[in-house]
Amino acid sequence: MIQIIKGDITQIKADAIVNAANNSLMGGGGVDGAIHKAGGPAILEDCKKILARQGGCRTGEAVITTAGNLPAGYVIHTVGPVWNGGKNGEPELLYHCYQNALKLARDHQCKTIAFPNISTGVYRFPKPLAAETAHRSIRDFLESSEHRISEVIIVCFDDENYQINREIV
Repeated sequence: MIQIIKGDITQIKADAIVNAANNSLMGGGGVDGAIHKAGGPAILEDCKKILARQGGCRTGEAVITTAGNLPAGYVIHTVGPVWNGGKNGEPELLYHCYQNALKLARDHQCKTIAFPNISTGVYRFPKPLAAETAHRSIRDFLESSEHRISEVIIVCFDDENYQINREIV
């Protein structure tokens, strides 16, 4: 089941929430900054360990950490693509963000997962295309994979993303 809500992802009680991270995993602005701030230093400490082990996170990939002080069980960090006109594989990379986050959730026995609108802020991905890509990726995963995920929540921070996502469902 896919649910669309308007709200703050740092307040969502789910087995995992997804962070729209940057490659360094060291926090940033937008969703990334909010998750690091609300979750406290435990998230950053886990990110530092990942950074030391593998040198960050590539675009389209995902890693998992503790959720620190958040009401979620885990934070799955995925790096969305910066929109450069769509000629550099941006839709495919965004599709992989959702797929890889869902795989990590499955591998960690998560039943509920919440996503932000990945890449639609400072990365300038067109919101309608981002929403279509997200929904397609989530549906493809849920239809083709053995998993125990019972609920996927798309958490929209702004009205525009909320309306766009509501129209797709």
